[in-house]
Amino acid sequence: MKQLSLLSSCKSLRSLQQLQAHATKSSLDADPLFAGKLLLHCAVHISDAHDYAERLLLHSPNPNAFMYNAVIRGFSDSDSPRRSISTFSLMLRNLSSQIDSFTLAFSLKSAANLRCLRTGAQLHCQALLRGLETHIFVGTTLVSMYGECGRVEFARDVFDEIPEPNTVTWNALLTAFFRRGDVGGAERVFAAMPAKSPTSYNLMLGGYAKLGEFAIAGKVFDEMPLKDEVSWSTMILGLAQHGWYEEAFACFLRLRRVGTRPNEVSLTGVLSACAQAGALEFAKMVHCFVEKVGLIWITPVNNALMDTYSKCGSVDMARLVFERMPGKRSIVSWTTLIAGLAMQGHGEEALALFLEMEGSGVEPDATAFVALLYACTHAGLVEEGSEMFDKMSNLYRLDPEIEHYGCMVDLYGRAGQLARAYEFVIQMPIPPNDVIWRTLLGACSFHENVHLAEKARDKLSEIDPNNSGDRVLLSNIYAVAGKWRDAAAVRRSMAELKLRKSPGWSRIEVDKMVYMFVAGVRGDDATREAYEKLGEVMSRIRVEGGYVPEVVSVLHDVEEEEKEGAVAAHSEKLAVAFGMARSGGARRVRVVKNLRVCRDCHNVMKLISKVYELEIVLRDRSRFHCFKNGNCSCKDYW
Repeated sequence: MKQLSLLSSCKSLRSLQQLQAHATKSSLDADPLFAGKLLLHCAVHISDAHDYAERLLLHSPNPNAFMYNAVIRGFSDSDSPRRSISTFSLMLRNLSSQIDSFTLAFSLKSAANLRCLRTGAQLHCQALLRGLETHIFVGTTLVSMYGECGRVEFARDVFDEIPEPNTVTWNALLTAFFRRGDVGGAERVFAAMPAKSPTSYNLMLGGYAKLGEFAIAGKVFDEMPLKDEVSWSTMILGLAQHGWYEEAFACFLRLRRVGTRPNEVSLTGVLSACAQAGALEFAKMVHCFVEKVGLIWITPVNNALMDTYSKCGSVDMARLVFERMPGKRSIVSWTTLIAGLAMQGHGEEALALFLEMEGSGVEPDATAFVALLYACTHAGLVEEGSEMFDKMSNLYRLDPEIEHYGCMVDLYGRAGQLARAYEFVIQMPIPPNDVIWRTLLGACSFHENVHLAEKARDKLSEIDPNNSGDRVLLSNIYAVAGKWRDAAAVRRSMAELKLRKSPGWSRIEVDKMVYMFVAGVRGDDATREAYEKLGEVMSRIRVEGGYVPEVVSVLHDVEEEEKEGAVAAHSEKLAVAFGMARSGGARRVRVVKNLRVCRDCHNVMKLISKVYELEIVLRDRSRFHCFKNGNCSCKDYW
C-alpha cells in the first residue's frame, strides 16, 4: 500500500493532512489498518499533532484498541499527560474488554508524569482486575509511578510481586529510592542486582551527584566498566550545579584526554561552571573546542556560550556568538543576550535588541520580559520599564508573574522612588512574597529610608521571620542613621535566634586556575599573598588617590580605626589584590562576588583603576561593574 509507505516521510502535520486528503479521495481512509497507522504517526511521531490525533480518534466511526493506545501513548509523552488519562477513561467506557498491557503501561506513565498517586492507584486497581499487575511492562511502569509519587514502599511491594524483573525493572526501583533520598536503600538495590547495565551505573552516579555526594560519585565513576556520554555529562553537570567548578573543569579535561566526544549536556555543564566561576579563559578554550569538532550548530550550546561570556564580563563575545549563530535563533538566544546586556548596564542596547527581536517575528515570552525589565532596572530607565511592563499584558496578553512585579519594585527602588515602589507593592493584584518586600528593604537601605524600611521588615517578619539577611539590612539602616541602640537590638535578636549572615566570597581566575577568597579567612599561600599585596595597595591609594574609608555603614558604634578594619579586607579587595600580584603586567583583572558590592569596595576599585591604570571587571550579585580610569560603568548606580 503506497500511502502506508509514504507515512514515514511525513514530518509535519501539514504533510500528513495532505496524505490523508489523498487517501480520503480514494476511500482508503475507511481501511482500519491505514486509519490506525495514520493516527499512530500523528500521535507519536509529530510533536505538535496530539490535538489532531485526538480529533481523528473522536471522529472515527469504530475506533479499535490500537487507535486508543496510540492516543494514550502520544499524550503520555506530551506536555498534557492528563489528556492521556481522559482518553483511557473514554476507552474504559467504550472498549473496556480490550484494555491491555500497552494501555495500562502508557496510562501509568502519564500518572507518573503528573505525580498523581490517586490516579496511579486507580490504574493499579485496573491492572489487578485484569490480571496484568505482574506483566513485566505494566509492573515496571507501576514501580516507576510509585517512585515518582514518593511511595517507595509501594514500589518495592510491586517489584517483589514480579516473577522475573528485568534490568529496566531493577533500574526503576533504584530510581525510586534515590528520588526519596534513601541512599542506603538504593545501594542495597544496586548490590542485589543480578546484572548491572551501563544505565544502572549511570543511575547510581546521577543519584549521588544530585545529592552532592561527589566523593562516592567519584568512586562509582572510577569503577564503571564503561563510561559513556551520559556518565561524563552526569558528572560534569552535577559538579557544576553544586559549585564544584574546578572539579568540573578537571572532569571535562579528563573526558577530552580519553577521547570521548562531549555531548550537549557536558558542554553546557562545563560552560555553566565557567559562567558561575567567572572562568573566561577556560570558557574560551571550550569555545575553541566546540568550533574545532563542529558542534557550533547546536543552539543550546551557543546559548550557553552567550550566557558564559556575558557572566564573565565579555558581552562583546556574547554578541559575536549571537551574530554568528547558524540557523534560526530561538527565543532563549535573544533572551540570553538581552540579559547579558542588562547585567552590564547597557539598558538602551537591550531595549534596541528587544525591538529587533519583535521585528524578526519572534514573540517575547514571560522570561524575555523579565530580562528586559532587569535591563531597565540597572540602567535607571524608569519610564521605559513602566511602558514595557504595560506592553507585556496589553499587547502580548501575558499575565505578569511575581518576577515581573519584583523587577518593577526594584526599578522604582533603585531610582530612589521609594514611595512609588511602596504604592506599587500595596496595589499588586497578587500577594507580595518575601522577595518583593526584601527588594523594597534593600532599596530603603541604599537610600537610607528608616521609616519605610521598618514597614518592609514588619512584613518580612510575618513571611520569613528567620532570614538573617533582612536583619542585617535593617541593622545597616539603623547604623547609618546613628540609631545604635536599635542596631544593637537587631544584632542581639540575631544572636538569640542563632542566625548567621551568609559569608561573602569572591573568585578570580589566574592562569586558568580559580581562587576563592573569604574575608577574615587566612591560612593558605594564596591568601597570605593577597593580604600582603592588599596592604601595599591600600597605602598607595591613600597617598596618591586620597582614599578615605566609607565606614558609615559599619554596624557598631566603635572607634573609627576599628570601623576601618571592618571594611579593609572584604573578599573582593583580596581577590583584586591577588590578581594584581599574579598578573605579570596584565592590565585587566576579573572578579566574581556572591554578594552586592559595598560602597567602600566600590570606591576602592575606582581608585585602584586610576592609580594603577588597571581595568577591573567585577560581577556582584546584581550586575557587572567595569572600573576604568577612576570611573565605574554603573555610573555609581547599583
